[in-house]
Amino acid sequence: MGEQPGDREDRAGRPFVGPAGKLLDRALEEAGIDRQETYVTNAVKHFKWEPRGKRRLHKKPSSRDIAACKPWLEAELQAIAPRVLVLLGSTAAQTILGSKVRVLRDRGHAMPSEYCQKTFVTVHPSSLLRAPDEESRDRNYAEFVADLKKVARLLRSAD
Repeated sequence: MGEQPGDREDRAGRPFVGPAGKLLDRALEEAGIDRQETYVTNAVKHFKWEPRGKRRLHKKPSSRDIAACKPWLEAELQAIAPRVLVLLGSTAAQTILGSKVRVLRDRGHAMPSEYCQKTFVTVHPSSLLRAPDEESRDRNYAEFVADLKKVARLLRSAD
């Protein structure tokens, strides 16, 4: 589960179809997770943005945005009944696990949540795209793939 749609996702009406989605697809493949067998959604269902010339720039969703979208998210999770729930980024993590969760501190291991016994926190793929240099991007991407490999092991153990 991601945070909120980006500009491309908002225009397409589907989550993870922009650059972060392509990066997620590549990382899932490297981790051995079939993208076609995953359900991808966002904690916040609308793209919150501010205009910058002709561009629509991402704006962090507020607690009010999160609360307004939570009934839809809860209905999705109830219908899907995930074997493993992966939370990509702080908005997704805090929506499900509460405000005390910290992505960089809590990433990399499964913990129970109200929605799934195996809930896993990791970074959002868009954060990898914002790394300041190639070395950082490569290191962060390798850590993200390592997290997803742990998820793949959880999925195999859930069968």
